[in-house]
Amino acid sequence: MELAEVVNGAIGAFPSHCAGYLNPGASGLGYIATLKLSVGHLIADMDFVLEGIVSYDRAEKNDAYIGQINMVTASSFCGRNGAIWGYDLALADELASRKSKPLSVEKRHDGVEIPIRSVEPLLDATKRLFGTQSQRRFPPLPGAMVVCVNKSITKRAKEKPKTIWCALALAIAQERSKDAHLFIEDVGSGSLSSNLIENIYKSILLCGEAQDVLYKEIFVGYKELTVPPGGVGCALTCVPYVTLAQKAIPQGYKPADLLSLTISEWENALSLPPLIK
Repeated sequence: MELAEVVNGAIGAFPSHCAGYLNPGASGLGYIATLKLSVGHLIADMDFVLEGIVSYDRAEKNDAYIGQINMVTASSFCGRNGAIWGYDLALADELASRKSKPLSVEKRHDGVEIPIRSVEPLLDATKRLFGTQSQRRFPPLPGAMVVCVNKSITKRAKEKPKTIWCALALAIAQERSKDAHLFIEDVGSGSLSSNLIENIYKSILLCGEAQDVLYKEIFVGYKELTVPPGGVGCALTCVPYVTLAQKAIPQGYKPADLLSLTISEWENALSLPPLIK
């Protein structure tokens, strides 16, 4: 599928809310992948199961708002009928300008060097689509079944603080007409390994070698939380696969027109007020 066909076929049934991929009423077969890393915590004064529920719920609602959804776990690919918010459409401003230098440059299995970039612009783009808890834009419909790449970790800190973290990477397939983009998710507790980022993109390059897939660039990043003594924390890495809210398409535009807009141009076309930081 061409990207224009993907995006035109990725509009959901609801005016102001995104819907989960495979929900009824979509305009076609496409879906939009959105990237999110988040953490949440609370005081430990219940049993661990209930504390885990609440800390996970807080991670869902923090940063890019995806609260109140039924998260359906999927594997780790964005296929030929998928597009990436902030990369394929509503391009992140930082990526559009190409002013930022890559974190590093690494060789894939055929010897070609590819850039390793920060995932932050893509996380920011998701936040600007869904909005925040206090300033919602086009979040997933409350109660929607939303297919998501996801992993999480929940830990209780007793007498000493405890660090938890979540990481997410995206590898862009060089030949989209035959291969899928790849997501890698990782979570853990304790001190962050000094070579965490290196190990993540190494795992991607090994996956590419195993399946003879060439990736042209990799985005990677992490978020960490120090849970205070007497607290419980959750670190969540996830990629909701959604169809877009109907009103997320500016008046007079076709959905595929978003392929030629930056995220700021998309916001301006909808006259969206800036998100309060």
